[in-house]
Amino acid sequence: MRYVVVGAGGVGGVIGGLLAHAGHEVALVARGRHGEAIAAEGLLVRRPGADLRLRTPVAPTVEALGLAADDVVVVAVKSQQTAGVLEQLGAVRVGRERATDVLPLVLAQNGVANEDAALRVAPDVHGVCVNLPATHLEPGVVIGEGDPIAGVLAIGRAAGGADDLDRAVAADLTGAGFRARAVEDVMAWKRAKLLRNVGNAVEALCGHADEGAAARLDALARAEVEAAFAAAGLRVVDDAAYAREVTGYAATAVGGRARQGGSTWQSVARAQGSVETDWLNGEIARLGRLHGVPTPVNALLQREMRRLVADGGAPGSVPAADLLARLG
Repeated sequence: MRYVVVGAGGVGGVIGGLLAHAGHEVALVARGRHGEAIAAEGLLVRRPGADLRLRTPVAPTVEALGLAADDVVVVAVKSQQTAGVLEQLGAVRVGRERATDVLPLVLAQNGVANEDAALRVAPDVHGVCVNLPATHLEPGVVIGEGDPIAGVLAIGRAAGGADDLDRAVAADLTGAGFRARAVEDVMAWKRAKLLRNVGNAVEALCGHADEGAAARLDALARAEVEAAFAAAGLRVVDDAAYAREVTGYAATAVGGRARQGGSTWQSVARAQGSVETDWLNGEIARLGRLHGVPTPVNALLQREMRRLVADGGAPGSVPAADLLARLG
């Protein structure tokens, strides 16, 4: 099968690049200067101790790339871009059928809303719980800082259970340098990851100048996540099980440069004009409103991220102590 990676940024670029390096057929969908650089020079995947130059087919859209019956579509865009990708996929034909009707969609994304969106238009949807330190700040280049493995990935059907595709993809990913396995309740794993991802906004807003205040803000946001999930009756993999699974690697400096920040921090640093906070902290605010759980911390982080992006602010420019003071 061919892996078609839609969104060849940090996560998608490292996944697609390492699969290609392992000998799998891979094609990439990448827009703008990043896609142009890949088309001209190939995708450079920088890893601890090695730089890999991969030449794979690349196109700015799924339609321009074209899809075939044996493709597996790996969606690795940020959550705010998912609707547009699903629309693109729905417009592409595989034979006489819509791509969303006949091809498996593997969603390697943070948050828990993407799977619901995909299940509205596609029958074969798989979620991935992604623990993969990756950086994309330069066109044509992605950095996978995880060492000695690139990261830990859990995959399963979004509607529950795991099938032969999940097991095959997990085996391919493991052979490419990740540790991956098929799981029966991938959404419970993804909720556990969301518990940690609400801190992305703290890092993007506050940086690392006042670690104590930032840690307090992150803890308050996480407490709201736990309360919201409990009120909604949603299963979450507990911390002990999550820690046992997500181990065996560390983010390592590549080319003498340590990892600066996570995915939301990178979106702000690259001035992309949008971030996925509405699908991370905003998901918790949504659950709180539905189930009567106060979520003032996540709502504040959501509003402040919108303001930071609208103003073109720099990552780390909002003191964590100021946000705590506003919360009282």
